[in-house]
Amino acid sequence: MPKKSSTRRQAQAQTQNPLARYLRQPLVQIGIVAVAALIIALLVLSGGGSSPTAAAVDINQLPSVISVEDAYQFYQSGEAFVLDVREQSEWDEYHAPNTTLIPLGELPNRVNEVPKDRPIIVVCRSGNRSDAGRDALLDAGFTNVTSMDGGLSTWRSLGYPIEP
Repeated sequence: MPKKSSTRRQAQAQTQNPLARYLRQPLVQIGIVAVAALIIALLVLSGGGSSPTAAAVDINQLPSVISVEDAYQFYQSGEAFVLDVREQSEWDEYHAPNTTLIPLGELPNRVNEVPKDRPIIVVCRSGNRSDAGRDALLDAGFTNVTSMDGGLSTWRSLGYPIEP
């Protein structure tokens, strides 16, 4: 009986695809695992292709958009001026403490209320109006301005401080 199963294995091995036979070789399998491990190590070392962390974001040379997590770190440190461009009714519902409200529609006429000597993080509900606010400030001559991606709705969902 054992001879039949051994004969069956030999017949299967002879009819196997050449690639399958090649991939069953132990040295080939070790090589595949080594390449996979190298790729994983490179991804981990390079940050996995994700956006930079606040430690990697230079407060004196802000990118055009930063994550809510990065914005929160700068907010906590007090290094940045946080400008909320939502409407008054949205602000009254909730806002981040110690931030300044200038609704987007009023911003071009109120840019003198925004400090030019500090980095500026523009925020809104979801991140769309903050892009427009950032662009308005850049057009007005501000140089170190960024928009917070995700907005205060993400800020609130992450449990960061808000006031009613």
